[in-house]
Parts: sequence; structure tokens; C-alpha cells
Amino acid sequence: MTQRISKYQRFKMMNPIIQFFKFIYLSIKIMMVVAGGHGGTRKVN
Repeated sequence: MTQRISKYQRFKMMNPIIQFFKFIYLSIKIMMVVAGGHGGTRKVN
């Protein structure tokens, strides 16, 4: 249990950074797909 908890804590500490980079990567990918597919720079929420 102690190993599991420490691993979970380590995962929680690293999670925000991973989520941040994942969000940037996905947003850039989506923006490129949208710009390439529609040929425009309009943002749709």
C-alpha cells in the first residue's frame, strides 16, 4: 500500500505538467487541423 500511495502521489505531482503539455499539443494539433481543413483562422468555441 505504501508503494501504491507514493506512486500515486508522484503521479499527482507530475500530472499537471503532463496535462499542460498534452493540452498545448492537442490545441496546436486541433488548430492546425482546423486551419488546414477550413483554410481559415476563425476560432470556434
